[in-house]
Amino acid sequence: MFKKILIANRGEIALRIVRTCRDLGIKTVAVHSLIDKDSMHVRLADEAICIGKSSIKDSYLNSFAILSAAEITNSDAIHPGAGFFSENYEFASMVKKHKINFIGPTTEQIKSFGDKITAKKLMKKNKFPVIPGSDNYLKSIDEAIMIAKKIGYPVILKAGSGGGGKGIRVIKNRKELIANFTIVKQEVKNSFGNENIYLEKFFDNPRHIEIQIVADKGGNIVHLGERDCSIQRNKQKIIEETPSPTLSNSERKKICALVIKTIKKIGYESLGTVELLYKNKKFYFMEMNTRVQIEHTITERITGIDLIKQQIKIAAGQKISFKQKDVQFSGHSIQCRINAEDPHSFIPSPGRIEEYHSPGGPGVRIDSALYAGCIVPHQYDNLISKIIIYSRNRDEAILRLKRCLIEYVINGVKTNIPLHLKILNSKDYIRGNYHINWLDKFLSINY
Repeated sequence: MFKKILIANRGEIALRIVRTCRDLGIKTVAVHSLIDKDSMHVRLADEAICIGKSSIKDSYLNSFAILSAAEITNSDAIHPGAGFFSENYEFASMVKKHKINFIGPTTEQIKSFGDKITAKKLMKKNKFPVIPGSDNYLKSIDEAIMIAKKIGYPVILKAGSGGGGKGIRVIKNRKELIANFTIVKQEVKNSFGNENIYLEKFFDNPRHIEIQIVADKGGNIVHLGERDCSIQRNKQKIIEETPSPTLSNSERKKICALVIKTIKKIGYESLGTVELLYKNKKFYFMEMNTRVQIEHTITERITGIDLIKQQIKIAAGQKISFKQKDVQFSGHSIQCRINAEDPHSFIPSPGRIEEYHSPGGPGVRIDSALYAGCIVPHQYDNLISKIIIYSRNRDEAILRLKRCLIEYVINGVKTNIPLHLKILNSKDYIRGNYHINWLDKFLSINY
């Protein structure tokens, strides 16, 4: 097992990793920017090193500073957390060259799944259903027109790398395709440094379903069920739950078995999440995330399995200590992402937390690095807390979650708590009748 792990991240996910390392008896090193010097993950780690100014590129995306910190502290592993370098194969390769363990899959697997077209080809080769569209990045508008005509409109232009909803445009007809082709390529270039775009069939109002897998270096692999991540604003997840209220037990069993079969053939190792679109009783591969997901919490809650602990053990060469038949699914879990933003305009709301009180009670988990007096910087993502609720069934979980949202006190910045309450009180959500475009439509009517 590792003796010391450097955590190349910040906020609640860094704190989450610190806690699991403590449970494993592993020392931790927190890296931080100047503005994060008083952050909770810095306070609770065994050691802390400032790696740069407050901007992301000068700190959390400063690979040389992070590697130097790892060498100075004699860390034998680096945990990338979620975001930043977590799916960057070049960083993972640098870590490996410095003879430091990268807690994640192999660099080749990060590279393969980090490229959308390569990932799509890999899954298709192993007979996993993929969304109809281009098999390679588009070279010209003529090629795009030809493929769109073949699969039928509407289609969607998408960036080959990156995420966060950038470089995505829904196209309804040939005229729109011609008008948007160059615009999307430029947007992708500005965001990700290349012009790689591809085209896929656009499904109207599908569900976003993802399957959590855990695989060790010895070829042992299990799934930990699915998560429904269809409540999204501008393609950013807001609320996640498990199990999905829309899937039947037979559908759940079938898709999880297919995911396991496919990923086992590929020889993947570490945590991983296969993201799917679900429409008309059919599943289609979207992408594979080779890191811990922000919403890993709800899977932990219904299975009782610490995913960060499994991720660390696998990276250290240990085998999974349980088999598929040992995984027991119990109850229902929902997570709300609390963002520091205006609940109506969604403009980020950085500032100092003047008053803080988190909700509690049975079945309540709060993953947050907030405390009274701390700073929510404007330089980083505005996710500041996650409320994770567990109960025997979905109806009870919704009621418990509403109670916690009402109890939650975060003064000094604006949050999207009022939005969450509106969603949870809507008839569609209560009935489980939603899809990836539902929230945007809901907001256009209610805001």
